[in-house]
Amino acid sequence: PSLHGFVLKAGGVAGVCVDLILFPLDTVKTRLQSPQGFRKAGGFRGIYAGVPSTAIGSFPNAAAFFITYENVKSLLPHGSSTYLSPATHMVAASLGEVVACLIRVPSEVVKQRAQVSPSSSTLRILSHTLYHEGIQGLYRGYKSTVLREVNTCLFLF
Repeated sequence: PSLHGFVLKAGGVAGVCVDLILFPLDTVKTRLQSPQGFRKAGGFRGIYAGVPSTAIGSFPNAAAFFITYENVKSLLPHGSSTYLSPATHMVAASLGEVVACLIRVPSEVVKQRAQVSPSSSTLRILSHTLYHEGIQGLYRGYKSTVLREVNTCLFLF
């Protein structure tokens, strides 16, 4: 039972809990932002539409972040000088987000499409996206998501 194993499990469980608790709020936000309008996107009906993609992607997403963060942090200089500590955390968190987004973005694409089309299943949306857009369709918005997340990491530290 290593520290990395604990971090992997704890990070994964924490990510799943947060994502599932906040899911209905995310659905409402996505539908409010939908070009078709809140009501046509489903309104308050099917508030958990798309939750399978979140449930499947949440654990590996959070685990990937924390494992990358801890590994990068251990590789960077972290001597007794306190002025390097914030930089070490910023770099480690930023790289953790880059890796986590490899899992998060495809999950988010499928989830958001399911949220505005509550009558379609997650599997149908995934296969439709892959068939019509290829793997690139699942990574739509990857660069902007990484940019947002890395900026958040830099801002927090």
